[in-house]
Amino acid sequence: MVDQTERRAPNRATVRPVTPRQRAARAARNGGEPTLEFAELVPYDAYVQASALHQLQRPLSTDPGEMSFLVVSQIMELYFGLTCHELRETQRLLRADRVWDALAPLRRATLHLEGLNAAWQGLRWMTPADFNRFRNLLGEGSGFQSAMYRQLEFLLGLRDPALIRPFRRQTEVYAELTAALASPSLWDDVLALLARHGFDLPADLLERDVAVEHDPQPSVEAAWVRIYADTGPDNHLRLLGEALSGVAEEFGDWRWNHVKAVQRTMGAKVGSGGSAGLAWLQRSMARVVFPELWSARTAM
Repeated sequence: MVDQTERRAPNRATVRPVTPRQRAARAARNGGEPTLEFAELVPYDAYVQASALHQLQRPLSTDPGEMSFLVVSQIMELYFGLTCHELRETQRLLRADRVWDALAPLRRATLHLEGLNAAWQGLRWMTPADFNRFRNLLGEGSGFQSAMYRQLEFLLGLRDPALIRPFRRQTEVYAELTAALASPSLWDDVLALLARHGFDLPADLLERDVAVEHDPQPSVEAAWVRIYADTGPDNHLRLLGEALSGVAEEFGDWRWNHVKAVQRTMGAKVGSGGSAGLAWLQRSMARVVFPELWSARTAM
């Protein structure tokens, strides 16, 4: 796995920090106009890597609509990675019993998922005829093969070891997915937190194999019923439950938007990656993120 500091290192030589005093002095010299001369790479480009980003679009056809499909797919990949980043930060804070602090990355994750959902709007123009103009050129390429989406599913507790098999020949990606599968999900960390806060959760639940998808447990549901019964402003666990609900809702909306996009562009055709397409997506939606957080509401 590439260390994140190594990935950022090349930018440090070009993006130079400035102080408020230096900014004020520059503005005074410029007479309030933006700086137009730089000794080397434009600082914005050095930081955002915009030039590199805009060279990553390589359509396979001459159809102008393919660019929308490609760019939206790349945007979604970035949002998958950003959401994973926020959920891992949430895990770090929950493991340190910093429940209040964990609310911030969870809320950011919810907003990122809103952005992810908005990306679907860029493909609403696409009909089956539009998609068919370049679909065959994609070969067996499918969103099903997104490693970062698998990371996101694993973090949310949706776990199927078979789904990492396509990456066996991509050794670094496969190692990252294997490690993610062997690590606790965010929901596993929430359950451990509840146990530390005195809720009676069985040992076999807390010590289970985290690579196996979690089955809903009555004890977890009962814990959330108790948590939500306390409506006081200092009940951080209830606030945590609501923040988790926001993440689950937005992720569920993304899955449903995916189903609608497939219906619009493919109908019930076989999927490009070999699946049953629409039918496979519809079945996958039956797997619920943070299940007891929802079932508990019936008893509240």
